[in-house]
Amino acid sequence: MDTATLREFTARFATAEEIENWDKHVTGNPNGGNMLQSAAYAAVKDGNGWLVRHLVLETKEYASYNLLLEKKFPVLGRLWYLIKGPDAASVEDIKPMLAAISALAREQKMNVFTIKIEPDVIDSVEVAAQLTGAGLVKAPNIQSNDSTALLDISAPANEVLRNISSRARNAVRRAEREGCEVLQEEPGEETYRKLYALMQNTVNAKGAMPLRSYEYYSTFWEEFCSRGQGHFFFVYEDGAPSVGAFVINYGSKATYKDGGSTQNRKQYGDSHLAQWAAIQRMQDLGCVEYDFCGTPSATRIKDKSHPLYGMGLFKTSFTKTVTDFVGCYDLVLGPVRHKLWLKGAERIFRRLETMRTGGQFY
Repeated sequence: MDTATLREFTARFATAEEIENWDKHVTGNPNGGNMLQSAAYAAVKDGNGWLVRHLVLETKEYASYNLLLEKKFPVLGRLWYLIKGPDAASVEDIKPMLAAISALAREQKMNVFTIKIEPDVIDSVEVAAQLTGAGLVKAPNIQSNDSTALLDISAPANEVLRNISSRARNAVRRAEREGCEVLQEEPGEETYRKLYALMQNTVNAKGAMPLRSYEYYSTFWEEFCSRGQGHFFFVYEDGAPSVGAFVINYGSKATYKDGGSTQNRKQYGDSHLAQWAAIQRMQDLGCVEYDFCGTPSATRIKDKSHPLYGMGLFKTSFTKTVTDFVGCYDLVLGPVRHKLWLKGAERIFRRLETMRTGGQFY
């Protein structure tokens, strides 16, 4: 789009009716929304260290519905975080969208010093130049799936299976041949405890990523399951759970959000078969894309020193391509306060939050 013909946007907070039907609006966004912009996720975050606002960006051609997470700090004012947003039809729309959000913050006298964004826009040298040209400053990435493995599951199941790597396909077929079985289980305390124990097992063995508290995960799972958007898959060995996965269907997108396993298992291909069962269930629910949710970046996918190397190896056996999104950028509204934030205020507030709640800041 030529800069002379940039779309103009207005920004407002959603009406009660829009919040009531939030998921319908978000999944109607240009890119189909993101499960981290859902009503379920809003319920997880609201009051959990964040104030959740529902933001609507409008232009003649379309409306974009986005979750806006807010934290308020002494001296600094408010930080706004558009988690996985704004959902824009093109990267050129981000600049006018941010102009509208900044105007809203000013009109409402919100005293916002920084707006953090992380749109699901695929990274490239040109895109990065456009974002910095729009006055944005690159910030450290927050979400684990800013680099991820995406699998197209729009074709019939047998075709999808044919298109994955021979290693993954052989693992699935061998597990099936040897009688390995994947069970889909109902949500509830017993299921949540089972998966959390498997996740702890994986983290203790591989130390890949920090684990939030059981309370956080059980709330997260419950919110998605209560809306029919969360599904549990388990494999058993010698009567005990050995592989577990939690997968979300949101609009036309599926996300493998959480998983874990015991070490030194006897059943070959069990984790591949669990994913394959989940993929087929997501197809039944109308999903056309399956996000494996988190890998090393494309440039580091073969780097054995990367903490996500093992996970990346497993996930890219289903889809060779790693998708790198642009990640996190800051729009600075209060330069002096933003500088204070970078120079140590963020680090201090993050530490205080962890001490106070035992949880993670973002």
